[in-house]
Amino acid sequence: MESTRNLKSALWLITVALLLASVAAVRTYGKSFEDQARIQMPSDRVEDASKDSEEAEKGTRWAVLIAGSRGYGNYRHQADICHAYQILRKNGVAEENIVVFMYDDIADNYENPRPGQIINSPMGSDVYHGVPKDYTGKDVNVNNLFAAILGDKSAISGGSGKVVDSGPDDRIFIYYSDHGGPGVLGMPNPPNLYAPDLISTLQKKYDLGTYKKIVVYLEACESGSIFEGLLPEGLNIYVTTASNADESSWGFYCPGMIPSPPEEFYTCLGDLYSIAWMEDSEIENLRRETLKDQYEIVKKRTSNHETYRGGSHVMEYGDVVNHVDHLALYLGFDPANENVSFPAVPNDNLKMVSSVGVHQRDADMLHLWHKFSRAAEGSPRKAEAGKELGNTMALRMHIDESVKMIAEVLFGADRASAILKHAVEPGQALVDDWDCLKAMVRSYESRCGFLTQYGMKHTRAFANMCNAGVGVTRFTEAAAEVCATPNGVWQPLSSGFSA
Repeated sequence: MESTRNLKSALWLITVALLLASVAAVRTYGKSFEDQARIQMPSDRVEDASKDSEEAEKGTRWAVLIAGSRGYGNYRHQADICHAYQILRKNGVAEENIVVFMYDDIADNYENPRPGQIINSPMGSDVYHGVPKDYTGKDVNVNNLFAAILGDKSAISGGSGKVVDSGPDDRIFIYYSDHGGPGVLGMPNPPNLYAPDLISTLQKKYDLGTYKKIVVYLEACESGSIFEGLLPEGLNIYVTTASNADESSWGFYCPGMIPSPPEEFYTCLGDLYSIAWMEDSEIENLRRETLKDQYEIVKKRTSNHETYRGGSHVMEYGDVVNHVDHLALYLGFDPANENVSFPAVPNDNLKMVSSVGVHQRDADMLHLWHKFSRAAEGSPRKAEAGKELGNTMALRMHIDESVKMIAEVLFGADRASAILKHAVEPGQALVDDWDCLKAMVRSYESRCGFLTQYGMKHTRAFANMCNAGVGVTRFTEAAAEVCATPNGVWQPLSSGFSA
């Protein structure tokens, strides 16, 4: 009993600290949306929309949209993807040329206060209606994603079978939104997506000669690590990421923010980088705005007006020379914006005070806290929410502590801290031996339990262990020693969190 009380007390203190940090993070710095998002471009910009129109007619626009998570606490990722789909369709990109990957467990979730609908901003309309269910549930996996990008229908398992059946004159837009970690992106079904496998797929697509150019927008923590030191130039691929290789990306339109979601929502509606590029795309003349223009606008807003207080570093990778292309070549064009001068002035719905976001990895805890605190006292839902909150906190503590203890077993207490935190130099890939990193993750999960989307941050520690010469066998022995519970994995609490 005493140990249970101590654990609950610890969980209470940690939760309070987390929520205080979240509250501090969502305080406004007095910057309006217009101040944050608008920047002036050079007055001598060259606009050649007619040339872009001619180029677009020679080929076809394709898009692949991927939400890499599941669960109502991750509402924002599927909301991002649905919103992106609506923008592409409004801009004239054909439905048959847009491939959508999302678990599809949000719109009809019992927690959703608007059944059958998904919104991506506080005053936003439903973005779920009409989104095709190409790959949902178990079909949202790495194998299907790679096959769809490559246009390989024979390698598809389940789903609609839709793939990017592109030709040499075609342009492809790839947008991913989810959790990530150093060198890895989450997927709702295992395995996760590792950086070299994505790069290899893009290289194969190039070797097939079935595209003219590819643009990738990537929303995830440490998303820069997916391309840093890995994506070669010369593939005609241009990438921007929500963060550099060493930092979190940010949830946005979260409870407590200004603006806040509607009262009935207690989860983040979107992600900062994602809503930045999408809300910009909706108001601009995309035949005038270039990839470079949008990169600068999104970078300004995502960095919280270059203060980085609750913001991240938007990065560019690959063939950066391609950023002179106009966005219409990839995202299509809304005729309603034909007479918009660049840069556009936000409409009344977007002229609102904006605050900084919430860490991607803390957004689910913010959701769980509100789920718990809003439930009626003494109700079964209160007890269920308290158990979920307590178990999530306890599992986080287990993951952090077990990885720390494995490092101490392998390197000693003095060196362990450096191993856990070391970051490679900019421009350098995360790890020399990716097979070693993948094997360590598998070994950890078989001895200590599922790493979780929160725990993906520790792939940096595993990479550093590989780079330091630790073999998988030795790592496995250390993990087995540290995680020696009756079943070899962490066990959930028998009772939940209570205030």
